[in-house]
Amino acid sequence: MEPKITMLNSMGGGDFTAAMDQFVRWGLDVVDLKDGIYGKSIGDLTEEETDTAAQALQERNLSVYCFSTGLFYEDIEYGEQHFRDRHLGMLDNILRSAQKLRPLMIRLLAAQTAQRDHIVNSTDYIRECAPWVFEVYREAIDRIHDAGFQVTIENEAHACIWASPQEVVSFYQELDRSGRVHFTWDVQNLWQMGTFPSLSVYNELRPLIGFLHLKGGQVQGASSELVWKSALEDASWPVEQITRQAIADGVSPVICLNPSHGQPKAGYDYNNLTERDLLYLRSIIWKEVSS
Repeated sequence: MEPKITMLNSMGGGDFTAAMDQFVRWGLDVVDLKDGIYGKSIGDLTEEETDTAAQALQERNLSVYCFSTGLFYEDIEYGEQHFRDRHLGMLDNILRSAQKLRPLMIRLLAAQTAQRDHIVNSTDYIRECAPWVFEVYREAIDRIHDAGFQVTIENEAHACIWASPQEVVSFYQELDRSGRVHFTWDVQNLWQMGTFPSLSVYNELRPLIGFLHLKGGQVQGASSELVWKSALEDASWPVEQITRQAIADGVSPVICLNPSHGQPKAGYDYNNLTERDLLYLRSIIWKEVSS
């Protein structure tokens, strides 16, 4: 099956309505809503703002694929009550907006830990020091699922509890919510946490993946660490190999483009990166579905 392409709404521009016009010009028909929506994040919209956004999307025949919320992206060392008040407490408003904007899925983020540099396996650390984390995630997953939406958890790039495939897999095993939640693999984010992208990494994560996020990025010299931001086509990791395998396996019915992390590289052409990434991803999809 040929996957669709989406990207964050703000990649079309800072003005939401104009950004949606840009999505139409790009030939996209699904949107990933995150922030920059009338100056707000998806979790903070009022009822009136939600209605206005829904109308803007409907007028352009656009549908929402994902709500990219920021839920749970804080240090777990803040404690259970903080996570319940600050994160679970936002879920009612998110679900109200979702009833009108009708995303297929709602994204949670993998949490952070202030102890990242001192722990080998975060799942073991959470079991021993913060077992409530699993229950908070289960509650969010169950509420979103029961409201009629798919649930996904994405790995992040800074002090994230997920720095390796083993940590992702063991966390999902502990969650015990198979069929209710899948994994959004942000390839570059896991790279920033220390796992260089490869087909073997993909294969470890494949049973959990439901959504793929792609960014470019380059190494410097012989190092495997991300240093420079770049277009997807110029990335140091095997973009085409991994993406074509994901398409062949059908793990991600929609693939999401994100802006690359990394430092600006002297002399590199950063003009029209979004358009270049879109064209490159379309070429990869065409190669795979026509082979």
